[in-house]
Amino acid sequence: MKACDDPAIAIPNLLYTYAMHFDDGDFSSAAALFDKGTVIVGGQHVAGVIAILSLWRDWVKTYDGKPLTRHLVTNPIIEIDDGGDAATCYSQWTVIQAAPGFPLQIVASGRYHDRFARDGEGWHFTTREYLQTDLVGDSSAHTIKPLSQRA
Repeated sequence: MKACDDPAIAIPNLLYTYAMHFDDGDFSSAAALFDKGTVIVGGQHVAGVIAILSLWRDWVKTYDGKPLTRHLVTNPIIEIDDGGDAATCYSQWTVIQAAPGFPLQIVASGRYHDRFARDGEGWHFTTREYLQTDLVGDSSAHTIKPLSQRA
């Protein structure tokens, strides 16, 4: 499938593709979305697919390889730079989960600040900042450490 060049489609597709891969437990494919970028967590820049993959594996509990979550990414506010080859996006995320012994519930909700660029291969992430976590429920079945201790 050819990548879409229209940022109004390509950027939301990147947001949703990340969520889909993450929820499928395919952390490698999710990390590959950042092969030209970095992830920022608590002010720390994590670059490179292997380092990003390690970060997520250290954070997230899985059950037979899957986190049993759904990342709902909503309210994307996309701004394209004047040249048309870079963009920023603020969006909100909500993670729901149904794990063994836990009913379907909201785990947490927060915000992303993403930056994108377009090159000959299409649009890609350059930075994803986990901007903030606004609301936290019971994250004990989702994260290895409580969300308040992630850095």
